[in-house]
Amino acid sequence: MNSIFNSADCREVTARLGHLTPDAQRQWGRMSCHGAVCHLSDAFRASLGDLPSRRIGTVLYRTVIRFAALSLPITWPHGAKTLPEFDQEQGGTPPGDFAKDMGALEALVVRFVSSKGERLAPHPAFGHLTPGEWGRWGYRHLDHHLRQFGA
Repeated sequence: MNSIFNSADCREVTARLGHLTPDAQRQWGRMSCHGAVCHLSDAFRASLGDLPSRRIGTVLYRTVIRFAALSLPITWPHGAKTLPEFDQEQGGTPPGDFAKDMGALEALVVRFVSSKGERLAPHPAFGHLTPGEWGRWGYRHLDHHLRQFGA
């Protein structure tokens, strides 16, 4: 299973970030590419404790869905709703300058990777994650949205 804490996986997924353009067409969902960049940044900010987020995790999310999302080799479903604080149309960070927003995302990924999954805030839906689970989440969340825009 890929992990953002694995050097090769981290290089691969961060290289794919460089393929994003502000006019990239989505393959599914309603986010623009620029909105997805801000959404990813907000998710990393929340995990690093920089952005408060409410907990929505039910027992089902903290057990079955968490296991499936982080442990099974399946693609994440398209069109899943996100929290308003991570949704650029509702309360998330609005897109500004694409290059600056990409730079912010890249810096957040570096901080996240440097954490090695330790002392991170609980995930809003999955609760407290182990470092291994955080590594898989970081890779899979980036991969999901990179695939959304063909990167």
